[in-house]
Parts: sequence; C-alpha cells; structure tokens
Amino acid sequence: MADFEPCNFILQFLRGRWFMMFASFLIMAGAGATYLFGVYSKTIKSTLGYDQSTLNLLGTCKDLGANVGVLSGLLAEVTPTWFVLLVGSVMNFAGYFLIWLAVTKKIATPKVWQMCIYICIGANSQNFANTGSLVTCVKNFPESRGMMLGLMKGFVGLSGAIFTQLYLAIYGNDSKSLILLIAWLPALLSILFIFNIREMKCSRHPNEIKVFYENLVISITLALLLMGITIAQKYLHFSHNAYVACATIVCVVLFLPCLVAIREEYSCYKLKQREFLKSPSKVIVEEPPFPESKPSAGQPVSEIVELPEYSSMAKTQEKKEVGCFSDIFKKPKRGEDYTILQALLSIDMLILFVATFCGLGCSLTAIDNLGQIGESLGYPEHTISTFVSLVSIWNYFGRVFSGFVSEKLLLKWKVPRTLMMTFALILPAIGDLLIAFPFPYSVYVASLLIGFSFGIQLTLLFIIISELFGLKYYSTLFNCGQLASPIGSYILNVKIVGKLYDNEALKQLASKGLTRSMVKELICIGKQCYRSSFIILACVNAFGALVSLILVMRTKDYYKCDIYKRFRDDMEANEKEMKMVAER
Repeated sequence: MADFEPCNFILQFLRGRWFMMFASFLIMAGAGATYLFGVYSKTIKSTLGYDQSTLNLLGTCKDLGANVGVLSGLLAEVTPTWFVLLVGSVMNFAGYFLIWLAVTKKIATPKVWQMCIYICIGANSQNFANTGSLVTCVKNFPESRGMMLGLMKGFVGLSGAIFTQLYLAIYGNDSKSLILLIAWLPALLSILFIFNIREMKCSRHPNEIKVFYENLVISITLALLLMGITIAQKYLHFSHNAYVACATIVCVVLFLPCLVAIREEYSCYKLKQREFLKSPSKVIVEEPPFPESKPSAGQPVSEIVELPEYSSMAKTQEKKEVGCFSDIFKKPKRGEDYTILQALLSIDMLILFVATFCGLGCSLTAIDNLGQIGESLGYPEHTISTFVSLVSIWNYFGRVFSGFVSEKLLLKWKVPRTLMMTFALILPAIGDLLIAFPFPYSVYVASLLIGFSFGIQLTLLFIIISELFGLKYYSTLFNCGQLASPIGSYILNVKIVGKLYDNEALKQLASKGLTRSMVKELICIGKQCYRSSFIILACVNAFGALVSLILVMRTKDYYKCDIYKRFRDDMEANEKEMKMVAER
C-alpha cells in the first residue's frame, strides 16, 4: 500500500463532509445565546435602572431578532456561505459587545431604543449561523436531512446549557462577563470554520447512517451530562475548580464527533490509496480541478461514488426555471423546487403557517411563563429554576427524536412527517391542561411535554418545508416558515395570557382592599391565575392539530412515494456514466 502522507490526509480531512458536519455542530452549539436572556436580563435591569416593562420590551426585541431570519435567507440566495457566516459573526459581536459596554459603564448609558437595536442585531445573528451551516448540511446530506436537522437543532437546544458551564468556568458567577462570552465565542466559531462550511460533492458512503447514529449517541450523552450537572449545581456548592472540571468534561464530549470524522475520512483516504495502487497513472481526488474531465479507459470505479454538487444536480431543471415573480400560481409538483412566491402563496405553506402559529406560539408562551406559573402554585425557588432549566433538555430530546424517528417511520412504513406534526400539537395541549388543572408536581410533567413537543415541532417544520418545496430556495423558505412563531407568541402571550393573569391579580388586590398604585408589581397566587388562559392555549393547540390533519390528507400520497427519488436518480445516472466511461 502507498505510504501514508499526513499532509494530504489533513487537507482531505479539513475539506471533507465529515469535518464540515463536526464544524456545523460547534457553530450550532454556539447559536443559542437567546436562551440565556433570563440569566443576564437582571443585570441589564439593575445596572441601567430599567423597570419590568422596559425589560419586557428588550425581551420582545430579542425574540423579534431571533425569529425574523428572512434577511439571512435572502442573502444566502445571492452570496456564498462564507459571506453569510461572516456577516452573522460581525452582527453577533457588535450587538452583544455594545450591550456589554453599556452594562459595564464603559460607554455612556444608551437610550432604550438603542439597547433594543443592539439586542435585536445580536439575536438576529443566530439566523445567519443557522442559514449558513444548517442549509449547507441539508444540501450535502439530502437523503439524511431528517437526521441531520434533528442533530443540528438538538445542538442549538443544548447551547444555553453549554454556555452556562463555559462562563462559570471562565468568568465565575459574573453575568456581565456572560454577555462578553456571548459576544466573542459564537463569532469566533463562525470565523474559524468560515471556509469549511460549503456545498461540496456528495459521496455514497456505506457508513453514513451509522455515523449519524454514533453522533446521536454522543449528543444524548452530552444532554444527559448537562442535565446531571445542572441539577447538581442547583443543590450543591461548587468551587471554581469544580466548575472548570465540569466545563472540561462537557468540551471533551462536545468534541467527540471530531474523532468520528477523522475515522471516516481515514477510511476514505485508504480506499483512494488502494485505487492509486491499481491505477498509478492517475490519482483520483475527491474534487478534481476540472469537473468535466472523465476517468481514463480501464480505470477502476471508486468504491466511494462521487456525486455532483446539489446545484449541478438541478442543472437540467434550472434551464426551465422561471423568475421569482413568474408563474406564481403555476406550481410544480411537491418535492420539486418552488420559487419563493410559489411556496409562500401555496395552500400547504398556509396550513403550515397556521399550525406553527398555534403550536410554537402556545409552546413559547408556556415556556416564557413557567417561572411565574411555579410561583403562583407555591413551588420553592430552587424547584422552579430546576424545571425551567430542564425545559431546554426536553427541547433537545424532542429535536433529535423528531429527526431520527420520523426518518425511520417514513423510510420503513411511509408514515407522513405531517402526521407526526399532528402528534406534536396534541402533546402540549395535554401539558396546558395539567397547568390549568394542577396537582402536585404536575408542572414537571407539563414542562416535559411542552419542551419535548416544542423541539419536535420546530425540527419537523424545517424538514417538511425542505421536502414539500425543494432545496433551491430553502435558505429563504425555512426562515419565512418560522415567522409564525413570534407572531403567535406575541398574540397568545401578551394579549391573552398576560392580560388574564393581570386581571386575576387585580381581583386579589381588590379583595384585600388595595389598588394597583399601592403595589410595585402585580403578583397572582393560586390555581386560578393561569386556569382560563391555559384552557384557551389547550384549545388553540387542539385547533392547530386539526388544521395539520388537513396537511396530512393533502400529502399522504406524496409521502407514500419515494420522496428522495430525485436524488437517487442523479446518483444512478452518475454511476452509469462512470461505468460507460470505464468500459471504453
């Protein structure tokens, strides 16, 4: 066998799909800084002298920035991936660094509207990281997109807990420094891997599914580790050295996918070395400088079948493509590439929007109010903080569950992913009723159901959009699809749950002979505080489930077909071409 050449292997490794997957996991693990707002919001409130309503305004701007990702999607349509990641890293650093300068009094105290802009820019940067890495990974692993999306969104769900361990180890229990960490670390991760995240040639790899399941095991191990550490830190006193030890263990587990990537790339490298020995006159490289060049006659066909990039897969279709504003109502078949307006004005997208409005809107509302729900039901402070912290862990399990289980159900029994979306809308309705009619520790069960279903819905939304409307404009479409989430959260949280809670609190004040002006903040205690509002949320979730059943009926025949046939046809055509050339 040819000698092992470390430089060639390192170059292949850094340019390969498996290292790109690992780099994307790290970027996603740093793309969930918005989940930490509750940790550093008290620092902003105290240092800048804000009242609760002003702090809520900042929170609204944060949610707005985090969920409105249309700009990043449109940018990704016309610029390379590295530019999208670069813009996101600059926005992340600028937004959060300015907030850090404000709370540490290194600049003049900014006006409220300026702080709103800072946090909106910082939160919006996560959409650029999502669009740059997530969309690229889906295009590089089109036949395993469900598992890929589940893993990537799972790492986003764990990012808040990962950041918490890192900031405790680096800065100690200093929430001002947490803002600084949020500013520089995600920006650094995007810049480090800015040229590794790119569309590349796909390979028919015999171990692909095995690799996904190995990474699933690693991510579950990381989630359980973070859950155990989080619970232990709530009840035990940790020294700074103990925090450093915890963060080190978390980082070691987080980097285990890199070892998997090294193993797989080394397997590819050895196969190519064997081919080199069989045909020494021509070395087969993964990305030849001239894609149009053909293998010479008699040359053996590689065991790793190289495929054209996704963009070249659709070359024949691109010739027939119409402009974004043309043939808006002349839609292609499901699974083919829709234009942006064709997708946005389709009935399928409208149904998805309504279901997302109901499901994600209700789940976000419940998650945002968990702290006050625990307070109103008389749970102790440490118990409240524990089940609020564990929501992110259940959220993670929902994300990876939806990706892997829905893929298995689809491939083996042709169960539509849209049916799983219906199931994910029923679960939070049960959780809402457990809060409306509470019993001892019912909030634990409710938080599990709501967090788990939230993760399922979010991941399935991204997968379904890619399957129904194609991948050509996926960068924009998946960002448009999640717009229903902040709209639903605002209407259900502010206009319904917030108002009904305040009304119950005012009734309790009146029964004590007090008025609103006599107390600093409205607090409601008792089971009745959230009963009416969460009965409404349960009904909204049930309505969303009924609406999603319409999409199940509309897509059941589509999911019975081979929805990845398009990619498989390209693969087979490429293999036949290589065989014909080899036989000449």
